[in-house]
Amino acid sequence: MKFLCYIDRLNRMNHLMQKRSTGSPGEFAGIIGVSRTRLYEMLDELKSYGAPIAYSKAANTFYYEHPFDVSVSFSIKPLEIPEAEKNHGGASSFSSVLVFRTKLV
Repeated sequence: MKFLCYIDRLNRMNHLMQKRSTGSPGEFAGIIGVSRTRLYEMLDELKSYGAPIAYSKAANTFYYEHPFDVSVSFSIKPLEIPEAEKNHGGASSFSSVLVFRTKLV
């Protein structure tokens, strides 16, 4: 499932940026399994949610300029018959939530 891969990539990106150990843009893209172009698209998407992402040439890493966290939640569960009927015969048999939040320190 592409969505699950995306969630995994976001979690890996967040972890590496918190540790300040992403490497160069090319290395970072390779670690998370995307092209450099896609990496920059994902970084821009995170920035649109308020992520204070910066890059240090001296340290060769992307990092958060101040404390920030990405929290992604996803669940898949079977529905009971009455619940499935309310959800158009089970066509919407899973729910997902994508949440970005800033840690207040």
